[in-house]
Amino acid sequence: MTALKRTKLPILIGTAAASAITAAALIVSSADAAPPGNAAPAFKELNTSGKDISLADFRGKTVVIEWTNHGCPFVQKHYNSKNMQATQAAAAKDGVVWLSVISSKPGSQGHVSPEQADKLTLDRGAKPTHVLLDPDGSMGRAYGAKTTPHMFIITPDGKVAYNGAIDSIQSNKVDDVPKAINYVTTGLAALKAGKAPDPAATVPYGCDVKY
Repeated sequence: MTALKRTKLPILIGTAAASAITAAALIVSSADAAPPGNAAPAFKELNTSGKDISLADFRGKTVVIEWTNHGCPFVQKHYNSKNMQATQAAAAKDGVVWLSVISSKPGSQGHVSPEQADKLTLDRGAKPTHVLLDPDGSMGRAYGAKTTPHMFIITPDGKVAYNGAIDSIQSNKVDDVPKAINYVTTGLAALKAGKAPDPAATVPYGCDVKY
């Protein structure tokens, strides 16, 4: 596959957040590792209950994969506004499997124990089907996950339908959530209607994944 050029992207961030995050500048296009139309990378990761979870477990179901880091201001934007929880709940209502993945290595921002991950889910009112722990970064690297959040939609036959940002406004401001297009919501609606998501690939924004 031809290497894709790195692109600098404008992003709106608060001064306090600037030192804690690497925004979506100098990020390879989100479609480089798991491009739409290709088979989604297989994986097997432990969930917070210590159970092995694999993509093959959900054959025949639409799957959303969300890379997350609770210390990231961009993740906080979508959870503090309840946007992520609402998107998860709507997906679950339609029978979609939602996998939240934590790829932060031990000692880095966002790394949590299974118990801490479960507490975060409970405290935030989040609605993932499973939270997967990927401390060695193997799953994140297989998918080319660049940022938190970074979103993927996988079709029931195991292909990548969407790869990229959760929405269309690259900021960490809660006030921007209602103004933005939620690409996960629109992508799932397209699949439900028998169409391909449009866009199928966007450049993710947020904090860099702490591999």
